[in-house]
Amino acid sequence: MEVDLRAARAFMTGHARVLDRRRFELLMGGAGAEAALGALDGYRNADGGYGWGLEPDLRAPESQPGAALHAFEVFGDAGAVTWPHAVALCDWLDSVTLPDGGLPFALPVADPTGTAPFWAGADPSVSSLQITAIVALTAHQAAAHDPAVAAHPWLARATDYCMDAIEAIGDTPHALELAFAIRLLDTVHASRPRAAVLLGTLSRHIPANGLVHVQGGLEDEMMRPLDFAPAPDGPARMLFAPEVVAADLERLAHGQQDDGGWSVDFASYSPAAALEWRGYTTVHALSILRRNSVI
Repeated sequence: MEVDLRAARAFMTGHARVLDRRRFELLMGGAGAEAALGALDGYRNADGGYGWGLEPDLRAPESQPGAALHAFEVFGDAGAVTWPHAVALCDWLDSVTLPDGGLPFALPVADPTGTAPFWAGADPSVSSLQITAIVALTAHQAAAHDPAVAAHPWLARATDYCMDAIEAIGDTPHALELAFAIRLLDTVHASRPRAAVLLGTLSRHIPANGLVHVQGGLEDEMMRPLDFAPAPDGPARMLFAPEVVAADLERLAHGQQDDGGWSVDFASYSPAAALEWRGYTTVHALSILRRNSVI
């Protein structure tokens, strides 16, 4: 497996938003965390949440749970460099969490221009395991370096909701809900004894090849082994045979396009989002490949 990092850097320079360029430089060891954290601030609102297209297919300025997950990714990238805005984000999430402990898939959007229908049309009165799980797992990753996030009551509350919702999951969970639930269990397994049992329960939904079609997505839009288990040392990786993981790592490495970047297999809802997803996905792909010692 070969990855052309020089071409990836050129792609990021010519195509990516500043935030993802800063994340790329941080990943490659070429810049400090403060630069990426500073770029993230451009998407922050006075209420402590994030909007303004931080989630590329949700262009509205209002703070949203979907943007929070991307903010926590950057806080996680920062490692030991903590940022007071991370715990402030927990405060904002606590303020919009529903009584059962879950987050709504999205909050009301005043202007849906450039926003995907599934964001704009979400019911803000109903908790979503899908969004709560992905926000909680990225928060736990940030919490590994930030004691204030780790101790915040919102994170425990959201995780409790997810554990209960996973236990009650139906026979045909959506592929994204399934992937995010498995990744959350993988992230919290050391501190949550229920995680191992729940992971075993969810494993029945994963075929041997690790491919689960995304309902409502494009024909070839799939959740793949590395979407369920990106970390090489977590229990979720045991859901897949070594050769299945190796093949998916090879697929990911070979996914680099001629222009140096990676592309996505899902639809975008604005010209800006189509481009921004590619920069984001390039950083994401390189991060997984590095985590798995491919680069």
